[in-house]
Amino acid sequence: MLLPGGSAPPSSFAERSVSERRHGIMLPTLRHFCHSRPPAPIASMGPVRRYLSWENEQRCRGQLEKSTNRYRQEAAPAAVLVPLCSVAGDPAILYTLRSSTLTGVHKGSVSFPGGKRDSSDRDPIATALRETQEELGLRVEEDCVWGIMMPVPDKTKMMVMPVLANLGPLERLTLKPNPQEVEAVFTLSFRHLLQEENQGYTNFCHKGTYSHTLPVFLHGPHRVWGLTAIFTELTLELLVPGAYRRRTHVVGRR
Repeated sequence: MLLPGGSAPPSSFAERSVSERRHGIMLPTLRHFCHSRPPAPIASMGPVRRYLSWENEQRCRGQLEKSTNRYRQEAAPAAVLVPLCSVAGDPAILYTLRSSTLTGVHKGSVSFPGGKRDSSDRDPIATALRETQEELGLRVEEDCVWGIMMPVPDKTKMMVMPVLANLGPLERLTLKPNPQEVEAVFTLSFRHLLQEENQGYTNFCHKGTYSHTLPVFLHGPHRVWGLTAIFTELTLELLVPGAYRRRTHVVGRR
């Protein structure tokens, strides 16, 4: 979705091409939706669609329970929401493109909704949900949150906590992005992210010696790199173990 403004949504998401649904799409204004939906039987799903099944959600919540309980007790300086969703039934991740009018090094880059902790935020989840509402005009209920993944430091050494949540079907969402912060909203399907030709890596050296490697996700509407790519990688490792294999080393990660 290009901002400001935006156009009316198409009459049917089915009108989009298969390529758009499977790889990456830019989206017009969406309607709001959150949780309390009956789980679909896993036997009725294809392999990819099972990534957002009730059974897989419970497994992921269980794996994140320890880290979530730990990090909720910490006064995290910053947090982001990693928004899972489905597009025409296919699992995807929703991204934002920061406005090019912002100041600082992050303007015009792909990101997840999030930001620095406010004094009124009781924990990192509250920070991520508040920032999502401020940036996208989307109120996400806490029961949509699966948990908190491993925090990662940014370039300034500030720890950023990724909060994983499932927004549900994209067709039922309404987004009202803040044009001062968000220039575009788009999704990348799991099908796209799991294809090796869409996965890249950047090696970094320090004083002539290899330091670390960071992931890059390619061939979508925008290149996904930096912290956003790291959090994408963490999400794939959690949701699709065995289907995604990390080939990077990030300082501070095992």
